[in-house]
Amino acid sequence: MPEPAEAMTALRERLGELDDLIQAAALAGWDQQTYMPPGGASARGEVLATLGRLAHARLTDPGLVALLAALAQDTGLGDVDARLVAAVGRDADRARRIPDRLVGDIARHTVVAQVAWHAARAADDFAPFRPALERHVELRRELAACFPEVAHPYDALLHAFEPGLTTERLRKVFTQMREGLIPLLGAITARAVPPPLPGPFPVARQRELALQIAAAHGFDTEHWRLDLAVHPFVQSLGPSDIRVTTFFDETTLTGLFAVMHEVGHGLYERQIDPALARTIAGTGTSLGIHESQSRLWENLVGRSEPFWRHWHPRLVQAFGAAALGGEDLEAFLRTINTVRPSPIRVEADEATYSLHVILRFELEVAMIEGTLAVADLPYAWNAGMQELLGVHVISDRVGVLQDIHWAYGELGYFPTYAIGNIVAAQLWTVIRRDLPALDEDLERGDTLALRRWLGDHVHRHGRLRTSGELLMDITGSELDARPFLRQLELKYGALYGLEGHPR
Repeated sequence: MPEPAEAMTALRERLGELDDLIQAAALAGWDQQTYMPPGGASARGEVLATLGRLAHARLTDPGLVALLAALAQDTGLGDVDARLVAAVGRDADRARRIPDRLVGDIARHTVVAQVAWHAARAADDFAPFRPALERHVELRRELAACFPEVAHPYDALLHAFEPGLTTERLRKVFTQMREGLIPLLGAITARAVPPPLPGPFPVARQRELALQIAAAHGFDTEHWRLDLAVHPFVQSLGPSDIRVTTFFDETTLTGLFAVMHEVGHGLYERQIDPALARTIAGTGTSLGIHESQSRLWENLVGRSEPFWRHWHPRLVQAFGAAALGGEDLEAFLRTINTVRPSPIRVEADEATYSLHVILRFELEVAMIEGTLAVADLPYAWNAGMQELLGVHVISDRVGVLQDIHWAYGELGYFPTYAIGNIVAAQLWTVIRRDLPALDEDLERGDTLALRRWLGDHVHRHGRLRTSGELLMDITGSELDARPFLRQLELKYGALYGLEGHPR
């Protein structure tokens, strides 16, 4: 076995090759969602399956496993190297449990399922997607069976996105959220809500303004790009190559908020310590922490009064006062913070968004348990929307087919969206304490202090700290929905003048 310094050098060389394969697959996936013609799906599936198998083989290679085992016993490693070895060791252990054949099957079927999802959406009919989702559920059950020690099979899927979190713990946190959100939603919906902004909002001007806001949040054309996709997402190909996608609709300003959301994700990747590049640890520590960054920028910054004191005049200049229902900033703030239960998750407000996620979590767990057949999913979806949000779903397109995640087979992913809301609120409590001049900064359009705080406390660590460690280090608490619920009660209590809720 080589000396420790030589072993770390050898480890980093192996990780560099592995990360290159992962980034090549990410680039192929980004292209699939942005520029690939539909007829390329089958060939792209083979490419992604090959890259997935090669990456899996390198992560499970006996030479890498031996290096990790030896370095894990070395008490002389520095903190960064020791944490890197631990993080990669967790990945390697998980990967060794999953057969190469299953990795390839999942990658190949994911492309097929995306084609079926697009066809089903176009037809507004779940039926064409049903067989593809049934196969995804079979594959995920097979994957879960690789981890027989977990208390619940869904834990094995959840750990791919939120390591260490369990189904039991998540059920308790989501119960806490339901018990707080449903009464608040009932109190709000009993009040009159303002009408939507009149519009129109020409797409070219939306894009121009979105890029101005993104630039103020850290976007630059040397290292970022903005493209269109059916479902907004961000893809990082390293800290110097961040791909943001969004959509624009001239009837709403949803695209602006989508850009803020995705730039929040991108900023996380951009501010990770460059020393972690090509190590597979140079990315977000978990999807829940990642989502906390996008929700923080979209909602806690992007729907706040100080933020719009700077940007509202520019909005009026871009679209005209008539499109905004007048020049009244307070009226505009009430409108963009309106609580209006909607069938669409990505259009949901802060008070209802997490209920959309809770429904998906419950449906996923039931499908994995076998207590819900995929054929019955549309009915269960529609019933859940009625129960949680009081919303009648009129079609599969705006119901069970609205998200692309199940086409990816990403069961276990959806909970991270609600976790992101929770963590964002926990972080925001500390940020407000540490940055007492934040409101004044935002009124000037200045986000530098906030970006630096996030870089120092959250982003730079990449995956060297687990989500639990990071949250405890910053807030002194584990995952806790109470700050999120308190913030909503304060915000909407003031906006709606609710009795029994803080003003």
